[in-house]
This record gives sequence, structure tokens and C-alpha cells, in this order.
Amino acid sequence: MKINTAIHQLMKNDFLRKSVRNVTGNLRNGRLDNIALNPDYEQLRTQGQEIRTRTIEQLDVHLRELVKNFKANGVKVIFAKDAAEVVDQVLHIAKEHDAKSVAKSKSMVSEEVHLNHHLKEHGIEVFETDLGEFIIQLADEPPSHIVMPSLHKSREEIQQLFRDHHNYDLTTDSDELVAFARKILRESFMRADIGITGCNFAVAESGTVVILTNEGNGRFVTTLPRVQISIMGMERIVPTLEELDPLLTLLTTGANGQRSTMYINMINGPKLSEENDGVEDVYVIIVDNGRSKLLGTKFQEALNCIRCGACLNVCPVFSQVGGHAYESPYSGPIGAVISPLILGMEQHGELSYASSLCGACDEACPVKIPLHHFLLDIRELDVQSGKHGRIEALAFRIWAATFSSFGMYKSSQKAAYWGVKLLAMGKDNLSMRLPGLKNWTNTRNFPLFSRRTFLQQYKQSKKTEQKPKPGVKANSDSVRGENL
Repeated sequence: MKINTAIHQLMKNDFLRKSVRNVTGNLRNGRLDNIALNPDYEQLRTQGQEIRTRTIEQLDVHLRELVKNFKANGVKVIFAKDAAEVVDQVLHIAKEHDAKSVAKSKSMVSEEVHLNHHLKEHGIEVFETDLGEFIIQLADEPPSHIVMPSLHKSREEIQQLFRDHHNYDLTTDSDELVAFARKILRESFMRADIGITGCNFAVAESGTVVILTNEGNGRFVTTLPRVQISIMGMERIVPTLEELDPLLTLLTTGANGQRSTMYINMINGPKLSEENDGVEDVYVIIVDNGRSKLLGTKFQEALNCIRCGACLNVCPVFSQVGGHAYESPYSGPIGAVISPLILGMEQHGELSYASSLCGACDEACPVKIPLHHFLLDIRELDVQSGKHGRIEALAFRIWAATFSSFGMYKSSQKAAYWGVKLLAMGKDNLSMRLPGLKNWTNTRNFPLFSRRTFLQQYKQSKKTEQKPKPGVKANSDSVRGENL
């Protein structure tokens, strides 16, 4: 399996593992601290779930209203059915405006369709302007987290990237690194012919694109270039501005424990004829790319996601290996759900196994998506595809038959005890690799089974508790209680 190879490589990177644990831990604690200050948070989650569910159930209605209001505001609307159409449309716009350079704010959909790669192939210079995205672009890597794309990079690594690409000759001091990045990025804003952004939400009633950032790059990207393109997943709609409000609170709380993000950019369209400043042309590309396949299915609720990353920050698997192990633009529990569903089971079906199924992601999700139930459902689809082979199918049939019969179950316990004891050859544990447990026993010795099962030990403990102490006579009330 591909994911196993990636995990084994990343598990050897001690700094990455420590950094991911620390950053996700801080984000998780910040979220909990913020929730503790809001006694109505659970009610807010329920409200967010209802808004998102109702919106997706009537997605066609809201899309029509959104497009109508976009056009009334002077926005040029384009629908793209797949990744290839997104790329083609952006290239067409760039050619139409004779664009040579692009400044980008963070956009997960652009990562999904590998937009930067295609733009560079056609000779268009691309500048990622979010600080984290800027760093990983220099490293030629994808984001490792939805909100914190470069959390796996040390200051020494960032210093070296700046030195290699921009002749940086300063220290690893954070302030110096940030100041240098700011200087480089501000030059890119001034040179860009086109600004490209993602879309956190699109408000149907007003035809408004809403972008949230903690850096000022979003404002630069949407005001300095003469042309702006917003790329939005078709599900990112909110019916009204009133319904946007609770979702903004849920998004910022889930993302990094903030009560509000630093910048909320609301874009209605290009500059008006009487205005001297502003963008001349605004395009919105509404992307399907597999999302419509989920409508009307049991997985439809996965489209409720607001891309906060809260599920990543609580996931025990993600906190050990980071996002690159998933080999998908969307990592963590939500990535293990939506990547197979919208990008393909064949390529990403195995991601559903990168989970302990502990359910922490369900508890953290601000819009209550049942993520771990979906992971089980995707595992079922993966098994039904038939790619796991006859030996694995036979093994699970034997397991099912054994655990369906109490007699066979008891016999298997005895067989397991004596089998492992014989293989251990008098030792306290088994140090050999076991069939079906290769990945586990590669790094651990297998413990011996207890001769007495848990049920036997439990029954014995109850007898010991009920047995009267010597010289103490049980009274009639206690006897009657036991008989009850």
C-alpha cells in the first residue's frame, strides 16, 4: 500500500513528528480554551450543522441564486466539471489578459487540481503569498495541513530555502525570516497581473465571495492585480449573510482557537465606473470535480465541511505523521473521507485505514460530520472493490465464523495461548514476525497470552468479592439483594 511506504519514511523524521505533535497540540488546546469561554458552543455547532445540511440539500437552488447575484454584481461566472476544465479556464483568462505572473492567496481547490504546476508549464510565474504556502512552494512540496501548511519545517530549513532561492544571509531569528519574506512577497504583489484566491464561503443572497486570512496577503491579492479569479468548490455556499455569522465563528474556533480571524475579505465584484481604484475584472470558477457524485448518497454530509482543520488537530494518526503521508491535498480524517469520494477510490481508498476510529474527529468537527462512520463505510467500499484478494477474504470469513460461535471462540483462545507459548520457546514474549501482524511485530515483541481469559478472571474476582470474610455472617438483607 502506498500510504504505508510514506508513513514509514515520515516516521523516521524525528523533527517532523515532534513539530506536528506540538503544533496540533497547541491548536487543539487553543480551540478548547475558546470553547470554554463560550457556554453556547454546542448549540452553535448544532446551528452550523443545520445550516450546512439544509444548504447542501438545496444546493441547486442556492447555486442559481448565487450565479444570478454574481452576474448582477458584474462577476463573470464559470462552471468547471473537473480539474482539467479549471486549469483550462484559468489559462484562457490569463491568455485573454496577456498575464505573465500570478499572485495567489491560499486555495485548497487549486492544490486539488495542481494549478501551479500547469501555470508554470505555460510560462506563467506563480507566487504563493500566504507565508506558509510561500515556504512550501520554495521547497516544492504540497501543504501538510489545511491551515498550517508548513508546520513540518524548522527555522533552519526555512533559512536554507531562503538562502537557496533568494540569497538570504541573515539568521534563523523568526522576526528576521518573516521580515525577509514580507519584502519578497510585496514585490510579487506589485508585479502580478492576476490575483487568484480560494473561497471560504460564497453568500447566495448578495453574490459575495468571503475569504478569511490571518495575514494581509488576501487583501493585496484581491486589490492590487487588475484581474481577480476566485476558485470555489460548488459546496461552499451560504444562503444569507445572517447564516454566515455562526459559520465564521465555528471556522475560526475550529481552525486555531481564535474568536475571530484577522481579516475577513468580502468581495462583491469589480470596481464601479465611478471608482478610481479596484480590480477591473472578477471571475469566479465554480468547481465540481467529483463533488456532485456525493449528492443524494449517504456521504452527502461530507460536503458540509468548512475546511477548519479541527479534525486534523485531534487525530492521533495525523499528529504522528503529518499530512504528507496521505499523498492527497486533503489530509487527516476529512481527507481520508473526501479524497476517496471525490478524487477516486482507486487512488485514495486506502486512506480510510489511516485511522484508529477513536471518534475524536467527530467530537471536534464544528458542523458534526460523522467522520469515523464514513471511514468505516469507505472501508466497506474498498473491500467490495475486490482488490484485497482471496486470502484476506478467507481469513475474515474464518474470523467471522469463529467469533459467531461461543464454543469456537473458547477453543480459539486455548489454541492461541498454546500456539504462542510453543513459538516463544520458554521466553516471556515472541520476537518473531507474525503473519498478518507484520507491520506491528516489525517494531514490537508480541506478548504471551494469559492462560486464564478475561472472562475467567472476571468471574473469579466476583466470587472473591461475594465470599464472606472468616467469622462474618452474611445478613439476610445482603442475601436477598444477591438473589434479586
